[in-house]
Amino acid sequence: MIENKSLEDFLPNKKTSYIKKFNNNDLDNIINKKDVIECIKTVMDPEIPVNLYDLGLIYSINISNNNVIIEMTLTNPNCPVAGQMPENVGKSIEKLENLKSIQVKLVWEPTWNKGLMSEDAKLALDIF
Repeated sequence: MIENKSLEDFLPNKKTSYIKKFNNNDLDNIINKKDVIECIKTVMDPEIPVNLYDLGLIYSINISNNNVIIEMTLTNPNCPVAGQMPENVGKSIEKLENLKSIQVKLVWEPTWNKGLMSEDAKLALDIF
């Protein structure tokens, strides 16, 4: 049996966001930005041996009533795993207690450049 395929069946997944909601109304323990950053630092770039935070790919982290909203980018919009990266970041944060929701949005402006990398990332990649 021949299955009809479209061009999208052969292209990388280009999902630009990851959203997950939790049934949690406990606001006694507020999630802080430092804990979110530590979670994100566990997500490594698939081609570069540096985490996404130190690469400068995380543009903003906003937390309100334990709802976490992150804007991130990629080093290259044609990255074959582009659609997977927002999900990887979101799933890294899911382990935090008292989350109400996570939203990770992929943005393309401003354009990423090496100047956004942390000093640790530059050192790891021999960029001076």
